Amino acid sequence: MATEEIYIRSEAETAARGPFNLEQLVSLADTGQLNAETLFYDATTEQWAAVGSNPDLMAQIFPQRKKLKIKNTVKMDKLNKDTDSAAPITVDEMLAAAEGRTAETAGKQDPMIAMARAAAIGRWSVVLMLLVAAAGEILPSVEALMAMDVPKLMTHPLVALGAFDIFLITMLALGVVALYPLVRFRAALGFGFLAFLFWVDGHAMPLLAAAAGSTGLYLCTVFVSYLPVTVCALLGLCGLGAVSWFLIS
Repeated sequence: MATEEIYIRSEAETAARGPFNLEQLVSLADTGQLNAETLFYDATTEQWAAVGSNPDLMAQIFPQRKKLKIKNTVKMDKLNKDTDSAAPITVDEMLAAAEGRTAETAGKQDPMIAMARAAAIGRWSVVLMLLVAAAGEILPSVEALMAMDVPKLMTHPLVALGAFDIFLITMLALGVVALYPLVRFRAALGFGFLAFLFWVDGHAMPLLAAAAGSTGLYLCTVFVSYLPVTVCALLGLCGLGAVSWFLIS
C-alpha cells in the first residue's frame, strides 16, 4: 500500500480528492485535513470505508509516537538536616570553625589564617629585634645626640644605623610590610658593618652574635609558618640582644 494511490473524501463530500500516495496522506493528517473518520476508496472491496476501519492504513498514516513522561521527583536526603532544635549558627561560631577552634574542626585550621598569623608574629618579632638593635646603637652616643655634638657623633657611626632602625620600626608597626626588602638589606648591612668592627677589634663572640641576630632578622621576613618564625625570632633576639649588651657595656 506504500505505492498505492488512494482517493479520499469526507462523508459530506460527493466528489473524491486524489489520488494521494501514503506520504501525502501522512502530511494531510499532520495538518488536520485527514482523520480516522475520513473515507478512502478501498480498491479491494470497491467501496468507500473509514480510514479508522483499516488497521494497516491507520498505522501507516497515524504511527504510534512514543510518549514522553516526566519522571517523578526523586527525594534525596539532605546532608545537613534541619531540626527544630538546631540553634542558628553565629558569626563567632563560623570564625571559630575556620580557625580550627571547635570540636569538629580541631586540627583543621584554614592554612591562609595560619600563614597570616605566622606572618604577623614575624613582623612584630622584627620590630622587637630592631628595637633591641637600635638601643645598642644609639644609647652609647646619647650624650652626643643630646648636645648635637656633630664631631663626636662622627666617631659613633652606629648612630646612623640606629636611626635607620627607628625608621623601620615605625613603618613596620604601621603595617607597611612592603619594606621587607629594606629590612633584609638592613640585616645584611648591619652584619657586614658590625662583623667588620668586631673582627678588627678581635671580638669573636660579639661577631657570632651579630651573625645570629642578622640571620634571625632576615629569615623572619621570609617564613610564614609558626615553627620557623618562632625559631628565627628567638635566634634574632638572642643575637641582637647580645650585641646590644656588648655595645652598651
